[in-house]
Amino acid sequence: MNSPFLTLNNKDFIKGLVVAIFSAAVTILYTSIQAGDFVIDWKAIGMAALSAALAYITKNFLTNSNSELLKKETTVAGSSDSLGV
Repeated sequence: MNSPFLTLNNKDFIKGLVVAIFSAAVTILYTSIQAGDFVIDWKAIGMAALSAALAYITKNFLTNSNSELLKKETTVAGSSDSLGV
């Protein structure tokens, strides 16, 4: 289940880590292709991974459980709990 608006759960952080790993791998491939040799630029890799992870976490923080950006949770008619639990 997606996390409610302005909250994060463990899945959000795990998925953010996966996004960071993939962006680091893409950065390594890109810099290696550009240089024509296997190159590891740790600063560029770290910045790309950190930027991607923070962007993903921020996106999840600002979306509700229906993946709507900057919208509060919608209440279900006849239910006092907005999460439907």
